[in-house]
Amino acid sequence: MEEVKKVVCTKKASELIGDLKQKHGPLMFHQSGGCCDGSSPMCYQADEVLIGEQDILLGYIEECPFYIGKAQYGYWMHTQLIIDVVEGRGGMFSLEGPEGVRFLTRSRVFTENEKKTL
Repeated sequence: MEEVKKVVCTKKASELIGDLKQKHGPLMFHQSGGCCDGSSPMCYQADEVLIGEQDILLGYIEECPFYIGKAQYGYWMHTQLIIDVVEGRGGMFSLEGPEGVRFLTRSRVFTENEKKTL
């Protein structure tokens, strides 16, 4: 059976991540809980944000760790997060902002078979 991933990204997001890695080096993501930038996935340089006990590592997209806060995970634990890219300005703290695009989280509910493998 194929491995079920809790977070994946689209081809467009993959390409943007590659561009951002070229400019900024190693990256990491954190799914925002809704404070300053809504619920956008935030992209940072790898050592720019301190990860704490309340952060959960969901997985990796393009070899970049992707974290979510424990409380936020409680709402989304039954879904696969799909990181995409759309036109427009997003989070002022996220690295893709100057590119004129923003990362966006889409989701889908895991199937019953997928839930069993998780």
